[in-house]
Amino acid sequence: MKPISDQIKEKPWKGWILFLGTIIIVFFLGLLASSIIERRAEAVFAYTPKIEHSQWEPRNDVWGENFPRQFNRFLQTEDQSFKSKHLGSTHRDMLEEDPRLVVLWAGYGFAKEYNQGKGHEHAIDDMRKILRTGAPVDGKKSPMPNTCWTCKSPDVPRMMQQMGVAEFYKGSWETLGAEIVNNIGCADCHDAQNMNLRISRPALVEAYERMGADINTVSHQDMRKLTCAQCHVEYYFKGDGKYLTFPWDKGISVEAMEEYYDENNIKDWTHTISKAPMLKAQHPDYELFQTGIHAQRGLACADCHMPYINEGGQKFTDHKIQSPLNNIANTCQICHREETSELLANVYERQDKIKQNRDKLEELLVSAHVEAGKAWELGAQENQMTSILQDIRHAQWRWDFVAASHGGSFHSPIESARIISTGITIAQEARLKLARVLASLNYNQEVPYPDIDTKAKAQKFIGLDIEKLNSDKEKFMFKVVPEWDAEAKKREKAYETKNL
Repeated sequence: MKPISDQIKEKPWKGWILFLGTIIIVFFLGLLASSIIERRAEAVFAYTPKIEHSQWEPRNDVWGENFPRQFNRFLQTEDQSFKSKHLGSTHRDMLEEDPRLVVLWAGYGFAKEYNQGKGHEHAIDDMRKILRTGAPVDGKKSPMPNTCWTCKSPDVPRMMQQMGVAEFYKGSWETLGAEIVNNIGCADCHDAQNMNLRISRPALVEAYERMGADINTVSHQDMRKLTCAQCHVEYYFKGDGKYLTFPWDKGISVEAMEEYYDENNIKDWTHTISKAPMLKAQHPDYELFQTGIHAQRGLACADCHMPYINEGGQKFTDHKIQSPLNNIANTCQICHREETSELLANVYERQDKIKQNRDKLEELLVSAHVEAGKAWELGAQENQMTSILQDIRHAQWRWDFVAASHGGSFHSPIESARIISTGITIAQEARLKLARVLASLNYNQEVPYPDIDTKAKAQKFIGLDIEKLNSDKEKFMFKVVPEWDAEAKKREKAYETKNL
């Protein structure tokens, strides 16, 4: 073969091709080198801390100085514009939408007020405003313990470190009102030194230990679930100290936790109509999710509720924690190729069918409570009612386990349907037993179903003075909350940070 110089002399066009080809290669190599240098510069900009702070720094905006992209997305959890068919981030009065809940929770704080949960940026404000926390003003105490603060703020791990865990839980809710002021945020989930995920709430670690497991050995993907499971789980307040405890000792199924509660004679309250020793499911999101197909395929909460996004050439986890239905392109459609309308229809179909059976169980439970109340009124004896009240307890526990979970009818529709169906069976058995007791008391007619087609009627039926509760709460919000905020602002001015 002739040398290239000789080929170019014979055919000059080859020289031009070689020249242009070289220019193109050099151009793209330059782009590649520029991109590498730019990405390295962005990495230094994005991940080199500007300030130094302790693990116990509760102010999210301070953490945001080092991670502005994540912080700016997190602030958008304040958004209340999204409303799906059954859930969403907007304000929804669940007692108004379903007044039967008032009767199911008669004698418990949830009968006063129960709203759909909003984004994490509303955690403190919502808790202050909700009627369940009462109106601790002029020397009055809240009906709720300090334990209720546990999942609401990065001030919680700060105070647990300062006071000790058991001491933190003790006392009534208002005693830490000026200390717990920052909304759920960075310190709840991240290590200040390396930003790794961390467990900041001891109840989860303690539950693992009682099950003979070490939470420090779990994978990173499991941590992307367990960080959420610090709060999105079933729990109860143990003993006089109201120590936050997960009832996982026998397992995390609805039956395993029920067995744990029964063996330890635990009840959340006594129903004021039926006198049943009741359990209130909190939000067993993690437990139900673990039984669903997405968990079986290895997904974690963050995969769908905090998907990766790109901004300015940077890939990071979206901290606008929200329903995947408000971001289908970056959540569902990463794996599923169906159109948005079809995916939505699939979700709503599952939710509709679970709700249909759940509503039926609610009706049965309202009837069971009212019929039990009638039996007591007619002179029923405790030995006649014991097994009936246990059935009511178990049936409502199953209803609440599904109803209280956030998205449970989508996370695990098969398990949710199974739980509701067993609840229907148990509720029917309770009503059959009640019919026999009523007959033995010479009452052989149907007990009238109460007129509870509005929240107001239902609350009046169970004897709640909502006007007074609202009036007291307004006074508390006007008088006490500004004092808490002023005290917190003064304290936080003394917090130390260091510019780097």
